Parts: sequence; structure tokens; C-alpha cells
Amino acid sequence: MRRLFGSVRARATLGATLVVAVALVAAGAAVLLSLRSNLMGEAGTQAERSARAVASELAAGTPYGRLSALDGDLGPVQVLDEEGRLVAVSEDLERISGTDSARVEPQPAATADGDVDSGDDDSGERLEPGEISGESVFTNGSATADGDTEDYRFAAVEVETRDRGQLTVFAGAPLAAEHGAVRTALTVMLIGFPLLLAVVAGVTWLVTRRALRPVEGIRREMAAITRSEDLARRVPEPDTHDEIARLASTTNETLAALETSVERQRRFVADASHELRSPIASLRTQLEVAAAHPELLDLDGAVEDTVRLQRLAADLLLLARLDAGERPADARVDLAGLAREEAEGRPGVTVDAEPVEVAGSRGQLGRVLANLLDNAQRHARSAVTVTVRREEDRAVVGVGDDGEGVPEADRERIFERFVRLDAARSRDDGGAGLGLAIARDVAVRHGGTLTVGQGPAGGARFELRLPLVKTPGGPART
Repeated sequence: MRRLFGSVRARATLGATLVVAVALVAAGAAVLLSLRSNLMGEAGTQAERSARAVASELAAGTPYGRLSALDGDLGPVQVLDEEGRLVAVSEDLERISGTDSARVEPQPAATADGDVDSGDDDSGERLEPGEISGESVFTNGSATADGDTEDYRFAAVEVETRDRGQLTVFAGAPLAAEHGAVRTALTVMLIGFPLLLAVVAGVTWLVTRRALRPVEGIRREMAAITRSEDLARRVPEPDTHDEIARLASTTNETLAALETSVERQRRFVADASHELRSPIASLRTQLEVAAAHPELLDLDGAVEDTVRLQRLAADLLLLARLDAGERPADARVDLAGLAREEAEGRPGVTVDAEPVEVAGSRGQLGRVLANLLDNAQRHARSAVTVTVRREEDRAVVGVGDDGEGVPEADRERIFERFVRLDAARSRDDGGAGLGLAIARDVAVRHGGTLTVGQGPAGGARFELRLPLVKTPGGPART
């Protein structure tokens, strides 16, 4: 059973069929009840009309034997006196139920002309002579006439006569039409409802299959991509402009982002391997020479290569943590004090800072400033300037130099990993091309930005913008 209804198509078909079935049963029951009520009301109206016609004749003093309704053409009729005795009954009536009297023969109390003794009854308020009660009492029963038994709707009407006292007239209207209509409607429903449910199930099955066909195409293509590991492939996008089309579009965007990420990781691994190979090879060469000829050991060069290797390993580790989604600490950092600490001991660096606080990791933000200062000192002719100020809800840190600047075409490219411009490709002067990439990644993780432009001295000016610390219920804190 679980396997049978394991597909969306089967569950949708079952759900739609059940909902329609419940709706049809409820609607059918309401129709049957309404039909029965209406037909019952019509039968009651007909019975009341017959009873009041007989009551009118009795109020006018018509003898029992001359009552027009007793011929049986209008249905069974009974007339009872105040004591419940049957005084008049329609012809050919053999058996009756549902009235106050099941007798079908008039009682001996009736006189030759049909009059009866009214008697005295002070049990309740009496009608005026010749008056007919305005209310009717309805009951259901059956009657047998000429050997045929049918169900009837009986109406009871009271009338006050001048010489025969208070009489009660029972007149019945047949319910055959009501029973026939209800049976016909029920038969139609029992035949039509299953056919309608079959149509609903079939249409739902076909429509659902057609609607889910693009989903199956997406699934097959994703399975093929997984098997082939070819992230350049894309799933088909239907031209329906619906949820499935948006799903396919989002899936392709995800595949594109995944392809970019994988390609970036591959390039990162290749570049890292290349960068690591140079200092390791140099260090190994020096150690091998030193092992064979100790007097030729270049100790300073070995230390320099070791330090370079250590820095590169630290940069790669930091990038790995950033790529893994490491969130910065939520601590208050004084950018002005941090800038002075990083600039201390660096020749030619001047700091102009006003106190501003941001939230984040002091260590990571210090690494950003150190990388920016290293880059500025590497390209400056004589001076590097650091400014820290507040602009609305942002802290702005500027690091500028008086060097040649960064060409406009390369101002975004320099933030890519392992990218070094021609002037910075030498092993002695240039780094591994990770400093600015790390700086931008850290800035983004802190909710800020890092851009480069032209400084007042004509060189490059790097601008770091970070959100200020906000006090609870108040403006950003400065």
C-alpha cells in the first residue's frame, strides 16, 4: 500500500477523489432531504386542502352521507366527533393508520341522517359554531382501499358545527410521488456518482502526470549530472512560467553557483600547490647543499623561505575557515586604536583617526589592516596615510599611498585569490596574491565592503566600510 501511494500523482489522485466523493455525498444527501421535504410539503398542502373542504361542508351543515369527499377520489377521509368516535369515512377504505382512529366503519352513535350527539366537553376553549380551526396537524400513515395499500400524508382540521358539536376531519394525500422521486434520485446518484468519481480520478491522474513530467525531466538530468560529475550541464526549463519553471531556473542557478565554487576550489588548490612548491623546493635545495657543503649554507635565505612558507600556510588556513562559513566574533572593536597598533613601527605611515567602534573579530580586522598596510608600503614611494572616520551609520577606514596606483581595469581583479599585477610578481617584493583577497572576504563576513580607488596623492586608496555598533533602542554608537 505504501508503495502504491508512494508517488505524488497517486496521492493527488486519491486526495482529489476523496474530496469530490465527500462533496458528492454531502450534496446528494442535501438534495434528497430537500426533495423529500418539498414533496412532503406538497402532499401536506393537498391533504390540508381536502380536509378543509370537508370541514367547510360540515360547517355548512351538510349531512355525513352527502359529503363530496367521501367518494374516495381525493384520498382517504375520516371524521371523528368530540369523543373520538368515527362518524364518517370515505368509501372502499379497508384499513388505515396514522390517524386518531384506525376504525373504518362509522360508530352506531350516528343517526340516520348522519347527525350525532355532540355531548358536553369543557376541557378547553371551543370554536364558535360554523368556525374552522386555523391550525392543522400533520401525520404520516398508510391506508388500504380496494386491496391497495399506500402511504399517505394526513392533515387533521377541527370544525365546530351548530348541531353536531366539534368534529375532527382527517384527509390524506398519497406519498407515492414523493417515494418515487426520492427513489429515482437515489438511483441516479448511485449510478452517476461512481462514474463521476472515476472521471475525476482519471482526469486528476492525467493532469498530474502532465504537470509532473518536467519534474521527472529535472530529476533525470540531475541524476545524470551526479553520475557524470559534469557541473556544466543544466536541467531543462519548461516554458510554463509556473512553480516548476521557477524550480528548474533555481536549480540551474544552484548548479551554476556550484560549478563556480568547484572551479574556484580547483583553481585555489592548483595555485596553492604552485605557491607552496616554490618555497619548499628552495628550502630543500638549500638544505641539500648545506648537507653536502656545510660551509655554503645560506641560513638567512632558509629562514626567509621558512617564514614565507609559514605565512602562506596561515593565509591558506584563514581562507579555508572563511570559505567554511566561520562567523566573526561579536565583540566591540575600536578601529582607531586598532589602526594605531597596526601602524606602529612601520616607517612612513601616518594615522589620522577618530574613535569609532564596530562589532566583529579583533584579530580578523587587524589582519585586514595589516594586509592593507603591507600592500600600501610595497607600492608607496615614501608615505602611507591611514584615516578612520564615521559616515552616518558606517565606519570608514582609508589606507592610501603615493605610488603609481591601480589601473581602473584591475581594481576588481586584484581582490581575486593568487592574483598579482606585473609589478608585484617578483618573489622578493610581491606576496602570494592572497592578502587583498583575505581582506575583502573578512570585510564581507563583517557586513562591510572593501574597494579601491585613486587617492589624493595619486596612488591607490583602499576604503574599508563597516557598520557601526548599535546601542539597544538607540542610534549607532561612535
